[in-house]
Amino acid sequence: MSTQPRRIAILGGGVGAMTAAFWLTNRDGWQDDYQIDVYQIGWRLGGKGASGRNADIAERIEEHGLHIWFGFYDNAFQLMREVYAKLDRPLGSPLRTWDEAFKKHRLVCLTEAIDDAWRVWSILTPLMPGEPGTPRIEANVSSALGSLLDQLSDWAGAWNATAARPLVVDNVEPQAIAIGVSSNALSDAPTILARARDVAHTGALVGLDSPAQTVLSLLQRLQVALHEIGAWLQAAGLWPDDVRRLYLCMDLALAAAIGMVADDVVGKGFEVINNVDFCAWLLSHGAQPASVDSAPVRGFYDLIFAYRDGDPARPEIEAGTMLRGMLKVGLGYRGAIMYKMQAGMGDVVFAPLHELLERRGVRFHYFHKLLALQPDASGTAVQEMVLQEQVALRGDVTVYEPLRDVKGLPCWPSEPRYEQFDAEQADALKRYRVNLECHWSDWPQRYEALFHRPLPVKTLLRGVDFDDIVFGLSVASLPVVAPALLERSSALHQCSDHVAAVATQAYQVWTRRSLQDMGWSCAVADGEEPVLSGFTEPFDTWASMDQLLCRETWPEGEEPLNVSYFCNAFAVSDYPPSSDHGFPARCADVVKASAIQQLNQDIRVLWTNVSVQGFDWTWLVDAEGGEGVLRFDSQYWRANVDPSERYVQSLVGTTAFRLHADESGFTNLFLAGDWLKTGLDAGCVEAAVMGGMQASRAISGWPTSIQGEHGW
Repeated sequence: MSTQPRRIAILGGGVGAMTAAFWLTNRDGWQDDYQIDVYQIGWRLGGKGASGRNADIAERIEEHGLHIWFGFYDNAFQLMREVYAKLDRPLGSPLRTWDEAFKKHRLVCLTEAIDDAWRVWSILTPLMPGEPGTPRIEANVSSALGSLLDQLSDWAGAWNATAARPLVVDNVEPQAIAIGVSSNALSDAPTILARARDVAHTGALVGLDSPAQTVLSLLQRLQVALHEIGAWLQAAGLWPDDVRRLYLCMDLALAAAIGMVADDVVGKGFEVINNVDFCAWLLSHGAQPASVDSAPVRGFYDLIFAYRDGDPARPEIEAGTMLRGMLKVGLGYRGAIMYKMQAGMGDVVFAPLHELLERRGVRFHYFHKLLALQPDASGTAVQEMVLQEQVALRGDVTVYEPLRDVKGLPCWPSEPRYEQFDAEQADALKRYRVNLECHWSDWPQRYEALFHRPLPVKTLLRGVDFDDIVFGLSVASLPVVAPALLERSSALHQCSDHVAAVATQAYQVWTRRSLQDMGWSCAVADGEEPVLSGFTEPFDTWASMDQLLCRETWPEGEEPLNVSYFCNAFAVSDYPPSSDHGFPARCADVVKASAIQQLNQDIRVLWTNVSVQGFDWTWLVDAEGGEGVLRFDSQYWRANVDPSERYVQSLVGTTAFRLHADESGFTNLFLAGDWLKTGLDAGCVEAAVMGGMQASRAISGWPTSIQGEHGW
């Protein structure tokens, strides 16, 4: 007698959901145990990381935002390394291996407003040993503190070399210089830090015992000295950018190290300081206000959209979560600090995942919009899934084929492949420009008016159509599709109430001018393009993404010389009901107006050849030949307001309400995504992968370990 494999329904196609599918199928004979079906709204995988190719405009890449991977993403790169190895594309295929698809990136830029003028702070980060995604020596919070002190020691050495130069000036008496230098203990910094490091690296810093008090007093002594010499240099007018920036870094690192010891982060974990915002925590441990309000801190807030309701006037993130993330980004990477994808995220990440999983036997059901999850009578299991079938396929099409070849690379189109649809429905979808991915879409109403019947709805039953569910949608989707579950599970309800998700906004411009032609002058070694944060609102993050242009199909002689991506949080205080069909368009209009304003008023800070009279719109590539600002109409912009597109935040005190994958409160509902309690607890690809791994492990026991799951 044969045994029915356990039927697993995976809801959503984002990073968490696809990671769960990968690990559930990542062993021989998995088909004997499981039957896996993925249900996805619209025509593509990706969630917040989706991208598409615009067939009408040179198959250009259109992203939901700006996606760059950090070099500490151990689990995410492990996933990609295995996917590319197992997919084993033919020799000569574009982006055949993971290291062809992801390229090292070293240049990080920040912007500073100094004396009412903007300055660019360019940092060429060093390459580090190792490769992301390979096993590493297990570390703990104590070793993280040790690494921070190692970095401080390097900066102290640089300080003694750098600060000596500007002190020797004609208009300052040598005696005053001598007094200023001798009145501080910075000359002893290497010795002080060496003693502190020795204690930290032993792992003895637990509680405020004698070793911890020793380290604390040493660091506080150094902090007093740093503030003395900093005040003296500034008062003397000896405050050039290199000295000031080194001072900022040392001041922030010292406050962080002092706080880690004083608050016993080493013994109790980063969560012990999650009851306070990161900036307030730094101030409480002696950081100077100017340092806390500096570009390095603002840049990190910008990178992770750390603004309540998307309001730039309300920065907020848990101190422990931010500190852990900053340490991982700056001190925990291998290879390069960042890795740039060499095509769209859909092409580099989700197309290979789709191909491999389909080859393994996972069944994909596109155009299935989840309407509701219902519990059983006891309230302990999910009994029903209600799905809306958004479109009917053509009679001779049994399985929708979502990918399209672009220059030899399987890619997701920016629109559905209408040729596979029922002809009448395809015509209606194109005529009314229906967005099948949108929560506020009027397609159900149009469909009923056109075809005199409602869109088909099917109800899947536990024990018949599914046994277990992997919920791979965003936390923002819970109130929309699972209010009945929230009523039965207090843990899920509290998670939904407290773990916030914020809308984001983005735009892309393709230009006929290179960065240098437009006036970007901060070129550095190795031809690195900038990834920049801390810029003006409402788009404070920018990256030049010229590496993507070769993947597009621009006609000869019309190739852009630069493509730039901009993004930021998007302020929405209240989301209207799904019946307000015009809401997404109104949001998109706001994004467009803000983008035009930034190009006209602020971009000359970065692109100095832009006139003070405004942006030269002829620089934009526009096949339609528009005049003036109308040329922007052929660029790309979007407001990511849909529940599944919103970015998960870590507002103060909210990590305590995050759940592990098996803590939904229902025996057959497993969670996946970056909103779970992963040990990283912040919105990013790495956390989403970790959440998907948790879901697979809760169901199958596989994988047995997840790097970084226990907080470092």
